[in-house]
Parts: sequence; C-alpha cells; structure tokens
Amino acid sequence: MADRPWLFRTYAGHSTATASNALYRGNLAKGQTGLSVAFDLPTQTGYDSDHELARGEVGKVGVPVCHLGDMRTLFDQIPLDQMNTSMTINATAPWLLGLYIAVAEEQGADIAALQGTVQNDIIKEYLSRGTYIFPPEPSLRMITDVAAYTRQHLPKWNPMNVCSYHLQEAGATPEQELAFALATAQAVLDDLKGKVAPEDFPEMVGRISFFVNAGIRFVTEMCKMRAFVDLWDEICQVRYGVEEPKYRRFRYGVQVNSLGLTEQQPENNVYRILIEMLAVTLSKKARARAVQLPAWNEALGLPRPWDQQWSLRMQQVMAYETDLLEYEDLFDGNPAVERKVDELKAGARAELEQIDAMGGAVGAIEYMKGRLVEANADRIGGIERGETTVVGVNRWQGGEQSPLTSGDDAIMVADPDAEADQLARLAAWRESRDGNEVQKALVALREAAKRGLNIMGPSIAAAKVGCTTGEWAGVIREVFGQYRAPTGVSHAPSNRTEGLEELRQAVDAASDRLGRRLTFLVGKPGLDGHSNGAEQIASRARDCGMTIVYEGIRLTPAELVSAAKRDDPHVIGLSILSGSHISLVKEMMAQLEGEGLGHIPVVVGGIIPDDDAERLLGFGVEKIYTPKNFELNTIMSDLVSLANPARNAA
Repeated sequence: MADRPWLFRTYAGHSTATASNALYRGNLAKGQTGLSVAFDLPTQTGYDSDHELARGEVGKVGVPVCHLGDMRTLFDQIPLDQMNTSMTINATAPWLLGLYIAVAEEQGADIAALQGTVQNDIIKEYLSRGTYIFPPEPSLRMITDVAAYTRQHLPKWNPMNVCSYHLQEAGATPEQELAFALATAQAVLDDLKGKVAPEDFPEMVGRISFFVNAGIRFVTEMCKMRAFVDLWDEICQVRYGVEEPKYRRFRYGVQVNSLGLTEQQPENNVYRILIEMLAVTLSKKARARAVQLPAWNEALGLPRPWDQQWSLRMQQVMAYETDLLEYEDLFDGNPAVERKVDELKAGARAELEQIDAMGGAVGAIEYMKGRLVEANADRIGGIERGETTVVGVNRWQGGEQSPLTSGDDAIMVADPDAEADQLARLAAWRESRDGNEVQKALVALREAAKRGLNIMGPSIAAAKVGCTTGEWAGVIREVFGQYRAPTGVSHAPSNRTEGLEELRQAVDAASDRLGRRLTFLVGKPGLDGHSNGAEQIASRARDCGMTIVYEGIRLTPAELVSAAKRDDPHVIGLSILSGSHISLVKEMMAQLEGEGLGHIPVVVGGIIPDDDAERLLGFGVEKIYTPKNFELNTIMSDLVSLANPARNAA
C-alpha cells in the first residue's frame, strides 16, 4: 500500500485580506491541501498599517492583518477546523495565533481540533530574517507561553516551527544549519520544562516541528535531513529522557531554496526547484510532512496564480504519477550516504558544543551571526571565482531570451490602491469598536507581561474586543523593550586581501585624493529584514579598505540622513528587497536634498523591475543593482568611481 503524500502548500499572501482569501480558495480548489500564510512586514514587526514605518510596506511581501476583522476576512469561507494552516509569524506569533483562535471560535470550531503551526522561532530572526522586536529572553518566554497554552487548549497544534530555512538563505553550511536549528530547539525546550507538568513534557517535545531549506546539492541535502533525524532522536532521548519513539520523531516542513533562484535565465529555476524537492521526498526515513515550493520567477517579482499553480503541479506529479511512495527507504545501507551523514553529524556536534559553551543559542547569537556572514561571503566568493557553477550566471550566460518573461503581465503587480484601502478599513475599525473595552484588554495584557503570566489568554481577549497589531506590540514593547540584533559585520580593518589587491590600491588612491579614508554608508530603510546582501556589500567594502557605516536593519530615511550628516560618507548604498523601494528612496533623496546632502551619490540594490529602475534614476540615484549583479568587486569599483572628489564637492 502506498504512503500518503505530504501536505501540498504554497506560501502566499499579498495586498489585502480580501485578495489573499481569493488566492487561498483558488489554490485549495486546485488541489492544495494546506495553507501557508505570508504576512506583510508591518504585521510581522508589530506595526499597524498606518504607522510611519509601514509606509510603502503594506501588503508587499504578505497580507496585512491589523485586527480581528482582517483575520476574519482572510479565512472567509475556509472552515478552520478542516484546515491545516501554517503561519509564518515570529515576534507577533502569540497575537496572530490569538486572532486565529478568535476567528475559529466565531466559525463555531472546536478549538481543540485545530491543526497547524506558528513558526514562532525568534532566534533565527536575530540571525537571518530580521523581523524580531523584543530582546531574546522575553521573546523566548513568549515562545514557551504559546507552547504551554497549546498543550492545554490546542493539543494538535505545533507551537513552534524551528526554522533553519532562513539560516541557509543567509549562507549557512549544512553543518551550521543543523547545529543552529537544534540549538534553538534546545533553548526552547529548556525553558518550556518549567511551564508544563513533567508527565506532559515528552508530548510537548513531540509537538516541536522544524521548517528547513533544501538546496541544489540534493544528495548532501538529503543526507542533511537524515542527519537531522538521527541528531533529534539522540537529543530527545539523551538530553530530555524521552522514551516514546513517536515523541522523538523529527517532523518537518520545507520550502526549497530561494537563494539559488536566478534572475538570469529564470526558466532554469523550474529544474532547480524540482531537483531540490528530491532531497526532502526521496528518503522515506527523512521525508517532509509538508512541502511548499517557490515559483520559478520569484527572483523577478511577485508570482502570478499561474506560476504558483505550476509549482503545485510539480508536487502533484511527484506524489501521484511516480512510484516514489510505494517503496521503503531507498538509501538505507548505502555506504556513501552513511559516510556523508556521519560527516554532517560530526560537524554539527562540534558547532553544538561551541554554542553550549556560550550558554546555548540565546548566549551565542553574536557568534552564530558572525559565522553566517562569513559562510555567505565564502559562498559568494566561490561563485565570483567560478569555483561554484551557477548556470546562466557565471557560465553559459548567452542564449535565447525566455518567452516566459516577456509582456506586461509576466509577473503580478500588487494593487497600488491596496494600501489606501487597508488604511481606510483600519480607521473604520477603530471607530466601530468599544474604546473602553480595548483599554481594559490592553491593561490586562500589560499586567500579564509584567507579572510573568502566560501571554496567550490576554492576547486572545484583546483580539476579541478589537485591539490592533500595533496596540498589542506597543504594550509588549513598553514592558520588554525593543532590541537591535548584531549585524555580523566587523567594522575593524580586514585581513582578507585575496583578489582585492587592485581594489585596495584604488581605494587608497581615492582616499588620498579625498583627504581622508573613503567612507561608505550602507543603509536598510523601511522594515525589510533581508540583510544578507547589505552585510556582504558592507563586508566587501571593508575588505577593500573603505570605512563602512552600517547600523543594521529597520531604519527610517530620517535616521539614515542623520547618520549621513554625522559621518559624512562619500557614497550611500541603500538595500531594499521588500518592493517598497520607490516610496522609500523618493523620501530619502528628498531628505538628503533638504539637509544639503544632495551631492552625495546614492546607489540602490534590490529586486527592482526595469520600469522602477528608471523612476529611481529619475530621483537622482546613480546606480541600480539587482540579483544579476553578483560580482561584488565590480560594485566596489563603481563605488570608488562615484567617490570622485569633484562629485562630492558641496
């Protein structure tokens, strides 16, 4: 008898709750068997859609959910007691789960029957994705609050999805992905031990799930998954004394690698996605429980429903047309596989020992961040030198133009009026609710946070009376404070010189002409937390001998202009990958001009369509860089040219 297939998911959400609901229902009708909700950056970082920092970000990388009405609309005509829903939410996970529970109750669902997952992994946010809000210790407390609450009220719910996906996107080696994810799980379980009864703890260990990445080296990735299975079983048994095999089972969902999707010859991404899916489906022992695949054209912009359907069909062909599910594990006893698995486990154990020596994952955040930045630099360097082949990028670049990328509708464009619509509905929501009840709920939430009570009950109560995402997060910020994670980029002079001799000489010569060291300000305006590119640009500029100014993510244009006034850079580089480049760059350029800093050349990097690039150049931007500009030394040479003293004369 054939095995049941994994859950088929598509990571989706955009514009408004109404538009996203239509997309979900359409995908379910096409054979998708679970939902995976993408929230926009304001929702992920605890701001309402009308907050200053949310400007230009509303509905761009996911759906905005400010209150119960938005969540109600998002799941309209989707019975939650019959659905398996994954919500990619971390810092605001207790709040979004509270809204979900409130909507399920309105639908008449048995809350105990709800199935799904909140990602709820804040440690990887400090390391890679950047949608953290609060400091590590209180954030860890809220993760385990959610876990303890689900133990009592939502026994089928996964309260945490340890997410190594973004670690690989940030450059993690397989050994680092294994170790950093397992260290995170250990930190959570160590904290959870004091919140549930000893007899319930093994079952809670069994509710911890993982969300991983599968890259193009699919044999290594498949062995990584088998290593995950072995190491997790070992940790559960040895560290936590869990004897029941079903509670030691490594349960994971996956999205295959987006880091390797190319803007050049994007049709090749179809093959990449399929090959990467093999890593998490071929080995029965280490097969994913849920799979979501990116669309072939995600490096170009927002995929259309047709593009998402194509990725879904890929899963269905694998599950239903092949004979994959009819066999036992194909790799048991394979000596090459066993050698690779043992090698990966040894590397992961060494990293885990280092992290344990630092007090666990929370104490090792700065160490892990630095390791990721170094590993990503090595990855990029390999591509630049041609040691790592990427078809269509550093080899076989020529050929026919893809017919799939031509025409005005080659990618989907978010509704330009969606933000205004969201703001109008948010204002109407605030007018319609009972303000006294809202204030009472927020007071109760504040008290729970201060006194160390479980945050879930007051969060659900706040959801039901109409509190908003920004109000919930605002209260928690008052109690716990706000956090800035390490950047992983050292500002000290670098010893790395390989292949940079000519550039270092050019930077030295330019610095002599300028009368001081060439200074480069790297900025990430807005809420975009994808900092990998900015970190690599800053690191390479440092390696070339420039003085760099990089203060991390989530800065307003005004804060970046203030940094420019303070540090007087010769060039400013802005990195924006959330699609909000037009509004943020326009505001930044206007503020620079207003402060008498309009002479400083500005370059911009991101996923920027050609039409948008023309608009940015019209604002006065000097250079535009997209994912196809992978040769960092060429960008460094451009920066030296832009720092010409004559250009920077006020």
